[in-house]
Amino acid sequence: MDLDQLAAFDRIVREGGFGRAAVALGIGQPAVSARIRALEDGVGGALFTRGRRVALTALGETFLPFARRAVEVLGEGVEAARLAQTGERGRVRVACLASLAGGLLGPALGALLRAHPGVDCLVRAGDHEHVVALLLDGVVELGLLTWPCTEAEAADLQALLALREPVVLVAHPRHALAARPRPSADDLVRLGRPFFRLRWWQRHHPGISALAERAGAAADLPMEAARALCLEGVGVGFFVRTYIAEDLSRGTLVEVEVRDLPRLHRDSALVRRRRSGALSPAAANLVEAIRRQAQRLGLLATAAARPGGPRGGRHPAASR
Repeated sequence: MDLDQLAAFDRIVREGGFGRAAVALGIGQPAVSARIRALEDGVGGALFTRGRRVALTALGETFLPFARRAVEVLGEGVEAARLAQTGERGRVRVACLASLAGGLLGPALGALLRAHPGVDCLVRAGDHEHVVALLLDGVVELGLLTWPCTEAEAADLQALLALREPVVLVAHPRHALAARPRPSADDLVRLGRPFFRLRWWQRHHPGISALAERAGAAADLPMEAARALCLEGVGVGFFVRTYIAEDLSRGTLVEVEVRDLPRLHRDSALVRRRRSGALSPAAANLVEAIRRQAQRLGLLATAAARPGGPRGGRHPAASR
């Protein structure tokens, strides 16, 4: 059976005859008759009684609702395939660093779904290693992870967008450290206890580790717990700005500039596996939505700031 045979069957019933069905379909009556004969061979019996008036047989009456359902479903499938070609339908599968889920990926997905509400989404968030594992297992086709990363060469990862964001020291507005104008590193060590040692990189940043050792009372915490403690006025820590941007804008946390410490940053990238084939139109639309949101946040790396290679031995790659 094929769609043309089912469509001819349905049209004959609707028009009440082979001749009128042929006119409606824009083909000759012999072609309509040939399609019905082939369909009857498939179902194993006559669908119509022939004579001055065409009528359905018992077999035809039984088969009709299934034929119409098949035509309808196939029509929907053709339309869905057409929409998938333009990105109106389809599925996007992406994993990202948890620290980028709210500020970067969330708004980008919102923009995509407002424009294309028929797109299905699979989103996962976690640390760098989790994102790499999901890419390698084929669970997702896009990943937002730290860059450069040690797995890039083996996993055949290709960077589609390069991102750079500041890593800043934050504290509660009433914290003793926040009350000092441009405190020194010595002030941070003395007043910042407990000092949260957060791993935004694949390895702990050596400068932050050195401060943690000097502080003595350092805490190695997940970013969610460290943020919650900072909001309670307990401790200070370095955070990627995207993760605490809303807290900074509301004034519930403040950025503390340490005058004798170099500015820190984290490099990340939106990547895919080269061997996975071409991106679907829906996935390409998501890449563009992420690019626009990154541009709004000022995260797109300039040519001079982009990481130089996949190994990145001198640049610690971010973790969360």
